[in-house]
Amino acid sequence: MRIYLIGYMGAGKTTLSKKLANLLGYNYIDLDQMFEERYKIEIDSFFKKYDEKAFRNIESQLLKETASLNSVVIATGGGTPCYHDNMSWMNQHGITVYLEMHPRSLFKRLILSKKKRPLVLSHRPAELLLFIKNHLVERNKFYNQAAIIIKGEDIDPSDLHQRILKFQERN
Repeated sequence: MRIYLIGYMGAGKTTLSKKLANLLGYNYIDLDQMFEERYKIEIDSFFKKYDEKAFRNIESQLLKETASLNSVVIATGGGTPCYHDNMSWMNQHGITVYLEMHPRSLFKRLILSKKKRPLVLSHRPAELLLFIKNHLVERNKFYNQAAIIIKGEDIDPSDLHQRILKFQERN
C-alpha cells in the first residue's frame, strides 16, 4: 500500500509521514528530499536557476516512480497534486490524505520555518497571509479530492492510522 500525504507547504507532511510510517511499519519518502538528493540541488536553487515548470515536470516523473513501491508513506510537495493530473494519479495508485489547515496556522508555521520555500521567499510577512489564502483557494480544488481529509493542526498519527484502516475496509 502507498499512502500519499498532501497539503499546503508547512502543513507537516514530512513530520507526519515519518510518524505514520513508523506506526505502520512502512518506509517513508519525502518527494522534495528525493528530488534534492537525486539532482544534487535544493529546490529553491533549482527554481532560481530554471523555473517552476521544469521543476513540476521532474516532480511528476518522481511521483510516478513511487508506483513501484509498496508499504510506503510519501510526503508530497505542496504543489504536487496541482499539476500534470498528479492528484488523480495518486488516487488511482494509493490512499491520499489531505492535511487541511487554516491559513493563519500555515502562516505561523511558514514564518517560523527554517526551510527555504521558493513560493514564500518572494513575499514579505505582511503579504504572506493574503498569498496563502489566495493560493489555498486555487489548490483546494485538488487537495479536496483526497480520499481522507484530516485537520492538520492537531493530528494524532494513531487516529489517522485508524481512519486509513477504515477507508481500506470500505474500498
